[in-house]
Amino acid sequence: MSASTHTVTNQAPPLVGYDVFAADRALSEAVERHLDPALLDEAREELSALGRTSGSAQVQEWGVLANENPPKLRTHDRYGNRIDEVEFHPAWHRLLGKGVSAGLTSAWSRPGGHLRRAAAFVLWTQVEAGNGCPLSMTHAAVPALRTDPALAAEWEPRLTSTVYDQGLRPAAEKAGVLFGMGMTEKQGGSDVRANTTQARPLAEDGTYELTGHKWFCSAPMSDGFLVLAQAPGGLTCFLVPRVLADGTRNVFRIQRLKDKLGNRSNASSEVEFDGTWARRVGDEGRGVRTIIEMVAATRLDCVLGSASLMRQAIAQAVHHCTYREAFGGRLIDKPLMRNVLADLALESEAATTLAMRLAAAYDDGGEQERAFLRLAVPAAKYWVTKRCTPVAVEALECLGGNGYVEESGMPRLLRESPLNSIWEGAGNVQALDVLRALQREPGALDAYLREVGRARGADHRLDGAIKNLLAELADLDGIEGRARRLVERIATVLQGSLLVRYAPPEVADAFCASRLGGDWGSAFGTLPHSLDLATVVERARPVS
Repeated sequence: MSASTHTVTNQAPPLVGYDVFAADRALSEAVERHLDPALLDEAREELSALGRTSGSAQVQEWGVLANENPPKLRTHDRYGNRIDEVEFHPAWHRLLGKGVSAGLTSAWSRPGGHLRRAAAFVLWTQVEAGNGCPLSMTHAAVPALRTDPALAAEWEPRLTSTVYDQGLRPAAEKAGVLFGMGMTEKQGGSDVRANTTQARPLAEDGTYELTGHKWFCSAPMSDGFLVLAQAPGGLTCFLVPRVLADGTRNVFRIQRLKDKLGNRSNASSEVEFDGTWARRVGDEGRGVRTIIEMVAATRLDCVLGSASLMRQAIAQAVHHCTYREAFGGRLIDKPLMRNVLADLALESEAATTLAMRLAAAYDDGGEQERAFLRLAVPAAKYWVTKRCTPVAVEALECLGGNGYVEESGMPRLLRESPLNSIWEGAGNVQALDVLRALQREPGALDAYLREVGRARGADHRLDGAIKNLLAELADLDGIEGRARRLVERIATVLQGSLLVRYAPPEVADAFCASRLGGDWGSAFGTLPHSLDLATVVERARPVS
C-alpha cells in the first residue's frame, strides 16, 4: 500500500547555501557608505567569503551542535588534582576558531577595522551567538590594556592575533589568546563599587594577590581576565592570567557553570579567587575608569548582536512566507502578512543602520565622534536590545507551528533574544548612563544633535520628533523617573534620521510614519496600509 499521505508539500526549503552578507542590503550598503573606498573591494571580498561560510549547511550544523551540546565543567582530573577546565563540543571550537581567523578580535589597528569587524560580527553570530562572547571580550580588552603601555605591548599582539590557539598554557607560548572579564558579584550586581574582592599588594611592583569571588564570569576557558577588586587605594582593575609564566595554574576556582535560558553553548561561570596572582591595570582607585572603554566596546557588540539576531529572525520569516501557501496564495503576498513582515523588516534595518553608524564612529576616532558615542552607545544599547525579543517572537509566529519546533531554529533565537539587553548593564543602567552623559558631558548632546540635525527638513515627522525631544530635554523635572521614555526617544530619533538620509524612501517613510509619527498600533503588523510595504519586504528577502 502506497504511503501517499506522507508526501511532503507546501514546506519552505532550508535557508542555506547563500551569501548572508550580499543578501543583507542594509548591512552591505552600510559598509559601502562608511568605509574608505580604497578598502571597499578587499572588505567586500572578505565579508562575502564569511557570508558564504555563514550561510553554508555545514557551518549552520556546527551552530546546532554547539547549542545542543553545552560545555561541561571538570573541576578535578582523575587523580584528584584541581584543574578547573571547561570542555566544549568540537563544533564550538570550530566556530570560535573561524571567528578569530575572520578578524573578530583584530579591529583596533586595522584600517576601517571597527566597521569591517562589526559587519563580520553581525554575519558570524547569526550562525550561533554563543561564540560571540569570547570574541567580544577579547576585542574589547585592548583599550583597557592600553592604559598601561607595558601591558599593552605584551598582550595586544596576542589578543589581536588571527590564530585560535586552543588550550591552557602560558600566554608567552601561544600564537593567540582570548580574554574575559569579571565585574559583578553576588551582593552588588551592576553596582560594581559594592564589590568585596580584596587585592593585597605583593613585593613586586604592580602585582597583587586577590581574594574573593565573581558571580558572572563568561568564557572561563580564556587565557586572561580583566577583573575589579578593592585595593588599598580603592576599586582597581587587574589582569588575571589563567596560567602563570612558569606554567603553573593560577588560582581560578570555577564553582559551577550557569544553567541559562539561552546562549547555552557559551560557558558562564561563578569563580573564586584565593591567593590569585594579578597584575594591576591603571592606577589604584581608578578601576571603573580603566575598564570603562572595554565596557563601551562590549555594549556596542550587544547592539550588533541584537541586530544580528533580528536580521536572522526576519530572514527566516520572509523566506518561509515566500514559499508557504495558504488561503489560495503565497503568504508573502497576503496584505496582512506583508504588513507584519514589513514592520519587522523596519525594526531590523533600523537596528543594523544604527549599529554600523556607531562602528564607523569608532574608526573615525575624532573628538566629535567620541562625544557622539558617549551618548549614542548607551541609548542604542538600551533600545535596540529591547526590541530584539518582540521581533524574535513575532518572526517565530510567522512560521506558525513550524516556528515553535526546535528544528526550525526559531526557539534558539527566541531564547537568545533577551541576553544582550541584560549583558553589560540592563535597561535601567543604560538609561541612567545616558542621563549622566547629558548632565556631565554637554559635548555629547551637541554631537548627537548635530548628527540628527543632518536630516532636518527631509521629513516633517522627523522634524516634529526632534522638536519634541528638545522639549523633553529642556524639562529636568522628574528626569530619572522618565529616563526610559527619554532614551527611547533619543534612539528612535537617531534611527529615523539615519534612515531618512541613507535608506530607500519606502523604508524611511514607513519608519517615520510609525515610530516617529504615531501612525502605529501596539503590535507588529499595524503599519499604515497606504505605505509601499511590498518594497520594504522585498528589500528584506534573503536572496543574493
